[in-house]
Amino acid sequence: MPSNDARNLLLTAVPTAAVGVIAVAVSGAVAGGKGALGAAVGVVLAILFMGIGLYVLQWTAKTLPHLFQAMGLMLYVAQLLLLLIFVGLFKDTTIFNAKAFALSLVVATVVWMASQARAHMKAKLFYVDPDSQEREKSQKAGSAS
Repeated sequence: MPSNDARNLLLTAVPTAAVGVIAVAVSGAVAGGKGALGAAVGVVLAILFMGIGLYVLQWTAKTLPHLFQAMGLMLYVAQLLLLLIFVGLFKDTTIFNAKAFALSLVVATVVWMASQARAHMKAKLFYVDPDSQEREKSQKAGSAS
């Protein structure tokens, strides 16, 4: 993963994990051990889904830029469907507190999206890739000989 991608992941995952620790502590204080476990599962699930999504979108932007927007839409729909399936499978569980799970999942997702937007706005991205001009020159020189 290039440094800019790693920096974006760091700037989004760290605030989400920090909010997750707070959510686990509050849920543990309010709903006990099952609340803390539910909050932890929700935060881990949000970080996992959003992190995989960020990686897939960055890979798509580099390798298949013409599919970037479609892939983004498909990815977010897939994430929502997977979360719906997960929630459906565990809706009647007694392993963890469902309310703490749902609340921490929503809060972690919102923090991730806000952090990702902030990281993108602060990123210093080139409008033109300077390396691409050098590649074009070397390709033209190679084909002219």
